[in-house]
Amino acid sequence: MTIHPLPLGYLQTNCYILQGDTGRCLVIDPADSADVIFDFIQAKGLTLDAILLTHGHFDHVGAVKDLAAETDCPVYIHEADLQLPPAITAGKLYHTHTYAEGDEIALAGLTFKVLHTPGHTPGSVCLCIEADMFCGDTLFQGSCGRTDLPGGSPQTMRQTLHRLSQLEGSYTLWPGHGQSTTLAQEKRYNPYLR
Repeated sequence: MTIHPLPLGYLQTNCYILQGDTGRCLVIDPADSADVIFDFIQAKGLTLDAILLTHGHFDHVGAVKDLAAETDCPVYIHEADLQLPPAITAGKLYHTHTYAEGDEIALAGLTFKVLHTPGHTPGSVCLCIEADMFCGDTLFQGSCGRTDLPGGSPQTMRQTLHRLSQLEGSYTLWPGHGQSTTLAQEKRYNPYLR
């Protein structure tokens, strides 16, 4: 798998294009600028299999409708985020499928597993593909996602972060904002995981 990070929009949200070895790809959190994402996919000679959302905040879903209309691909989100208020999702969230804790889904020659990690939003998820974890706004390098927006919960976030701190295995973390890191590094240095 090849990972292409594209920071997009005024909040520099990380959109990830995951290229399998089949000439197909997945897009995680198409934050903004559908034309930029689509042009990148075309330039690589790829076909988009699906859009995967880590959560429903406006800065992670800005290009979903246009990209899905252009490619006719499915869009996955956790069902709990469909209840978020339109003020923080920039309108009704477009989706075609939902996923839930423990789901394993094969697309673009890749198999990802869903971890339901609420706290930032009720339906926040981390998406694990082998040793890579796409964690949205749940966990950042040295920090974690905010919990003061509608649907956020400090107590639930603490439970989620404790769960992540107990995970075994070596994961590279790809957050919704900022630089990639590793779970081992965050267990050691991130105060929210101790």
